[in-house]
Amino acid sequence: MKTILFSLPGNQEITELLAKKMKGEIGEAQLRKFPDGESYTRILSDVKDKCVVLVCTLNQPDEKLLPLYFLSHTAKSLGAMCTCLVAPYLAYMRQDKVFKVGEGITSTYFSKLISGFADSITTIDPHLHRISSLGEVYDIPNRVIHAADDIAKWIKENIHNPVLIGPDSESEQWVSEVAIKAGAPFTVLQKVRHGDRDVEVSVPDVDKYKEATPVLVDDIISTAHTMIETLEHLKKAKMKPPICIGIHAVFSGSAYQDLYDAGADDVITCNTIPHMSNKIDLSSVIAKEVMELMHH
Repeated sequence: MKTILFSLPGNQEITELLAKKMKGEIGEAQLRKFPDGESYTRILSDVKDKCVVLVCTLNQPDEKLLPLYFLSHTAKSLGAMCTCLVAPYLAYMRQDKVFKVGEGITSTYFSKLISGFADSITTIDPHLHRISSLGEVYDIPNRVIHAADDIAKWIKENIHNPVLIGPDSESEQWVSEVAIKAGAPFTVLQKVRHGDRDVEVSVPDVDKYKEATPVLVDDIISTAHTMIETLEHLKKAKMKPPICIGIHAVFSGSAYQDLYDAGADDVITCNTIPHMSNKIDLSSVIAKEVMELMHH
């Protein structure tokens, strides 16, 4: 079965990398807006009997959804065998229960929308809180890729004498996984309560790591509040300026600059959301998983 990839606006770079690795062609489509704001969609490539891969990361998802929906249905109407969505970053994962009366469980509604036009979905480290697998929310075949291997490899190749730091016990599982793969030590900040308001945060074994390069790893860097707080604690402990690594470069507001202002030596992300900080390329593992998914 032949594969043809369509890049939604802003996803060209990763689509080109995927097309090379999947030995697929890049399809041509016209996506624009009419003067009245409605979306226009036209597929110029031949998609008949081909597997169509739609590449669209879903940060700022609201304006991306209709073009994606129209493109998928148009491809099907032109005889495409299947439409597979590759969404390196998957939105609407937080609201997975009712927190306040009157709210809806939007993660479920969003998944119904996507499951209605895509035959499968491939994503990277979605923010799964109370659910253990994507299949609980999405009723189409899915692949969840973990970036830990590629992050560990990048740390190994680029950072001299690293020590991974977890901001809290919650992050321990994930930080330790990356550390073990990178063959690096890790430590988790400790909170000591001296009273209601007085909480002291310390770096365990700080003397052991004085000469090491601290590495902070998180899945999503959005406001960067947690990382900035951690940077402050490391500064107090007189550690070297750290390298901050995130999978998804959400960066709301001035978060990216804020990290440098707070003393980060460098800020690095994976290429799930296009950003100048993208240094860790995940296209090989995405290509592999999507091809496996298509052959099922």
